[in-house]
Amino acid sequence: MPEIWAGVDIGKEHHHCVVIDAQGKRLLSRRVLNDETELLKLVADVLELSQDVLWAVDINHGGAALLLGLLVSHDQRITYITGLAVHRASAGYRSQAKTDAKDAFVIADQARMRTDLGILRPGDEISIDLRTLVTRRTDVVCDRTRQINRLRAQLLEIFPALERSLELTKKGPVMLLTGYQTPAAIRRAGASRIATWLKNRKVRSSAALARTVVEAAEAQSTSLPGEKLAATMVARLAKGVMALDEEIAELDALIEARFREHPQAEVIQSLPGMGTLLGAEFLAATGGDMDAFGTADRLAGYAGLAPVPRDSGRVSGNLHRPRRYHRGLLRAFYLSAFAILRSCPASKRFYERKRAEGKGHKQALLALARRRANVLWAMIRDGACYQATPPATAAA
Repeated sequence: MPEIWAGVDIGKEHHHCVVIDAQGKRLLSRRVLNDETELLKLVADVLELSQDVLWAVDINHGGAALLLGLLVSHDQRITYITGLAVHRASAGYRSQAKTDAKDAFVIADQARMRTDLGILRPGDEISIDLRTLVTRRTDVVCDRTRQINRLRAQLLEIFPALERSLELTKKGPVMLLTGYQTPAAIRRAGASRIATWLKNRKVRSSAALARTVVEAAEAQSTSLPGEKLAATMVARLAKGVMALDEEIAELDALIEARFREHPQAEVIQSLPGMGTLLGAEFLAATGGDMDAFGTADRLAGYAGLAPVPRDSGRVSGNLHRPRRYHRGLLRAFYLSAFAILRSCPASKRFYERKRAEGKGHKQALLALARRRANVLWAMIRDGACYQATPPATAAA
């Protein structure tokens, strides 16, 4: 058990640190600039009070990165308490005021009283890089979806038939819209010229796509008001989608290269359905350190795959997904289970057994994802690649 607890309310420009002892007495309360020199002085002053200290923070990324890095370099123990937990706990303390000093005290006091808080492990260099790359890729994919939605809305205003006939999630239709946007322009060009134009830009099935857009153009002979400017916006949006596609491809290449450098990459990727991207998301979420979880059940709970009871009075056996879990980790396990459902006989049998027990499709997939979490945890623990048939054990 630590001698003192240091709670830090994280801010963008300044943090507030409160240090308390085993009786909850304040030993230090200070507002400190988010600057290396100031933070190093804070760490030194806290260690002067005691070398046995547990640091607690309410944010584990962003503005807290510099402080966490300095604490890790000084071999300090750090725990993490969510901002929501701090907000709810603060209602039980005297005074209804909300200040950084009070929040820092609540963080320190909760770390002092609670024994269920795990030690924060930042992860290795590769896992941190993968977290950055995966986060950026997720942002770009979301931007791409929004851009496609804007493109559809703009195209719908001037050319509804073309909007219906194009799958804008594919490269060919988006490429087409960079050069042709209006019915008149498509009719003037004709199917042959459009097919050649697409083929020169390495679009697959260019002839079929050209015929489709010409048919759509022949269905609309009316030129709508504002068509000229709207066509320019369609072309600009389409070029934006293509630029985002290029960035996603570049990020995928970076993620794959960095993932393969991780010592656990071969073990993780040997699990059927766990490809490079999902494996990278797994490492980004966990850091690849299974010691931080202790058991496969804790890993499953962190991924939201271990249901928790909500019983009261005569109501029992009411299970639900925990409110606190890592969405990215759940996504990695769920999508890997979905991807392997048809090609892995063992996974298919498990899924069909769950369906026979009365579970729906999503419930059965979540059950399969939970089983895969157990398997992957054991594989990383033992440093062993996946084997469809477990090796036979020698008789005693």
